[in-house]
Amino acid sequence: MSHDEVVIIAIAAGCAASVGVVGLLFAWVFRGASLRWLPAGVAVVAAAAMIAAVIGTARAMFISDHDYVVVLWVCLVAGIVAACFASLVGAVVVRSSRQLREGARRFGESGKYDADVTGPAEFTALNEELRETSRKLTEAREREQRLEESRRELVSWVSHDLRTPLAGLRAMTEALEDGMVDDPSRYHRQISAEVNRTVRMVDDLFELSQIHAGLLDPSPQTIALGDLVSESLAAAESVAAVKGVRLDGQVDPDVLVHVDPHAMSRVIGNLLMNAIRHTPSDGAVQIRGWSRPDAVELSVRDGCGGIPREDIDRVFDVAFRGGASARTPGAEPVASGSGAGLGLAIVRGLIEVHRGRVEVENVEDGCRFVVTIPTSDPVTQPSVG
Repeated sequence: MSHDEVVIIAIAAGCAASVGVVGLLFAWVFRGASLRWLPAGVAVVAAAAMIAAVIGTARAMFISDHDYVVVLWVCLVAGIVAACFASLVGAVVVRSSRQLREGARRFGESGKYDADVTGPAEFTALNEELRETSRKLTEAREREQRLEESRRELVSWVSHDLRTPLAGLRAMTEALEDGMVDDPSRYHRQISAEVNRTVRMVDDLFELSQIHAGLLDPSPQTIALGDLVSESLAAAESVAAVKGVRLDGQVDPDVLVHVDPHAMSRVIGNLLMNAIRHTPSDGAVQIRGWSRPDAVELSVRDGCGGIPREDIDRVFDVAFRGGASARTPGAEPVASGSGAGLGLAIVRGLIEVHRGRVEVENVEDGCRFVVTIPTSDPVTQPSVG
């Protein structure tokens, strides 16, 4: 590179840099102005820097006056065109910004984001993020509302269910104290049964509160699913025999799950007891287990007659026990359950601890609960609700 070229480059750089510094000062002074003028300002500064460089180097290049004027006109026209184009771009940006602002205003008023933003990709991406945030907030509000309704129902159910055994206990103890009982041992057995039922209800409430508060501390182990199912079937056999319900269990060989054994046994036991409770005499409860490439699945099928469509989404809600027409008419609670409508809520909470899911669907003459436990995700704490 020759000495003359170095001098020309230095002159052009100095002139353009001077214009750039002045442009920065103006940008700082008018930094609160509308975004619409920013692209135009950039274009004007760029054109002015080019014109300044041409003026500064024109004499050093020894060009004629005619050529000098021609170059200036070319730079000026190019600058005007660039400024006009930049103004249009700024208008588009400002329009998108106003659409976002209006959508955000309505979002704050109604809690729902429904703006339709056009323009640069960043604005449309932000618009989609706001839509997704609105959807998640709506779902969170609905979950919170359902949770609050479940809490109110829980208080009502527990108050009712505790009042009955406590009233019976008081009546029986008063009868024993007054010596008005011909067979005290019978009363003692009834008192023991009511106390055990009340204790189970309190234990269920405590476990459910731990799940919702994220305080459950599971100890996962790798264990055969068949062993868990066999133990649960053995525990439920006497209850099923009293009810006249047949139990049928089948698990594919060598199916292993990495779960907390106590929690998973509670899940299977609650599902079995729920199925026995709602299956009529001479009916059958079937439990199946199998593995998939990325998960282990367990299904419990009963003969409840099906769940009404309006209730199927609330089966796992706290304290939900269905209406008069829900499931098998006349099905009575079995002795092993607390009867407070907490069993399936506990099932869902324990499965969520293992990053799994539990679903229910109506099948012929009954319904089927399907538990899915992923084989790769670690045990974690569930979100409240």
